[in-house]
Amino acid sequence: MWYEPLVSSADPAFVVETTTWDDFCGLLSSPPRRAELGGPDGGAVVVRDGPDSAVPAAMVEAARQLPVIVVLDASIDEAPASSAIADVIASGADLEAIVERATAHPQAATALALLLRASGTGSVFDGLVAESAVYSTLQSGTEFRSWRVDHPVRTRPVPDAPAVLTSRSGDVLDVVLNRPEVRNALDARMRDELWEAFLVAASDPTLTVRWSGAGPSFCSGGDLDEFGSLPDPASGHLIRLTRSIGLAVHRITDRVTVHVHGSCAGSGVELPAFAGTVVAAPDARFSLPELQLGLVPGAGGTVSLPRRIGRHRTAWLALTGEVIDADRARSWGLVDRIEADPPSE
Repeated sequence: MWYEPLVSSADPAFVVETTTWDDFCGLLSSPPRRAELGGPDGGAVVVRDGPDSAVPAAMVEAARQLPVIVVLDASIDEAPASSAIADVIASGADLEAIVERATAHPQAATALALLLRASGTGSVFDGLVAESAVYSTLQSGTEFRSWRVDHPVRTRPVPDAPAVLTSRSGDVLDVVLNRPEVRNALDARMRDELWEAFLVAASDPTLTVRWSGAGPSFCSGGDLDEFGSLPDPASGHLIRLTRSIGLAVHRITDRVTVHVHGSCAGSGVELPAFAGTVVAAPDARFSLPELQLGLVPGAGGTVSLPRRIGRHRTAWLALTGEVIDADRARSWGLVDRIEADPPSE
């Protein structure tokens, strides 16, 4: 593997530099070298041979201010002591995949890394505001527009059945995603019906919520045919905050148990992560595919996932494009337990 040296920020190309720990320390202490980093397409620095001891706070803060992705060449499951300086931890094939995907979608990848640095430093609402603002900005960028041109919007008939089914049994409110023909892809109608369901639960503190999905998958992510359909990104930003399902779940998190199965991609993993309890079927699979659209997670994933699995693993999921199974999700804390049986009615 080889990478190009850093170039002037006037060069618009996404540039990746590999450096030793000593050289990285020198970069952090050199204003002229730091000034060369970044640019309109971002960039990345891959750091090898990190120390076995904790990094001084001043260095961590200096690394946080770099306008590029900082990758630590190590195993994602080792959590080395020097990980505080990194946006993502990867080695071998995973590192290759991150470089490849970041090079293909440089603005989204760099924006994701910078956004995740602030995860956990403010309230959930603060994080959702920041995520939505970045998401809206990227929707007006060249990477997303190019994806949209290559993936024309399809028109489909709207089913008569509700997108969300609700029923109450005693103090339990069952909420079931009901677009099985599209693997419960989350569209505006489903979002609004979910919002109403969680509003009912929020209004009655005696209710607990049991949330699941009909058909072969819990939720395959956002409905791609609606991506970029609003008249302008600013309107989308405000609508996401006004009808934030993640915030609605967070507000009653201790009363929400979500049962997931099959494909849990994008919003299908971002939203369940807000719940107090996540129960996965053995066939559940989890992924964050937004980067290939030139976007960052937009359903709250940069807020909910870091609170469960940390920002490094969240970045790893998004930047590698890997799909993890229920066992790995359990070991990471993305789900709380694995059960073969679906929720009883």
